[in-house]
Amino acid sequence: MIILYTIISREKHESLLNKYLPAFSQEDRQNILRYRRWQDAQLSLLGKLLLQYGLRTHYNIAEAETGILPNRKPYLKNYNVHFNISHSRELVVCAIAEYPLGIDIEFNDPKVSYHDFKFQMTGHEFQEIDSSDNKTKEFFACWTRKEAVIKAHGAGMTIPLDTFEIIKDECSIEGERFFTRAVFIHEDYHSYVASSNHKIKDEVAIITYFEAEM
Repeated sequence: MIILYTIISREKHESLLNKYLPAFSQEDRQNILRYRRWQDAQLSLLGKLLLQYGLRTHYNIAEAETGILPNRKPYLKNYNVHFNISHSRELVVCAIAEYPLGIDIEFNDPKVSYHDFKFQMTGHEFQEIDSSDNKTKEFFACWTRKEAVIKAHGAGMTIPLDTFEIIKDECSIEGERFFTRAVFIHEDYHSYVASSNHKIKDEVAIITYFEAEM
């Protein structure tokens, strides 16, 4: 499992667009440029760059075409390699493996109140967070675990978060078993990966910071 991450930069934004945007398809360019905020455009661009770099460097895939499944989950055409991308605040991360997986990353924002998300938790999850000495940390650990699972499943937010619970890094959705695992990216963020393949529990994750060449 390969995990690549990078951080956005206002100073480098125009240079990044000028250098890397022409290399993408017209559809990809339109998707990147449709964002009004430079932060969102750059997060989208860098997510695609992370995927390209990871495939080329670790899987010897120089050119790859992505598609969208009926459930809106992106996939890699013509290769048995899977990926998932997530971003939060100033950081974007891409996970690549030889089995389906999901990754989620969230900035540990102290302004977020876990009470606002009570309706998306099970009663036990809310109690665990409410009784924790570090409620913010516990909430984001819970949230990123569950987000990673529904991204690995592929159905996204059509699966209510309060309909399943992760116990000892395992859970079941619609009869399918999923496994989760924490990955450390940055001290200000929480991140988890998830998969229905048990390999994700023990496989060594190669975590690398990526800096785009200017």
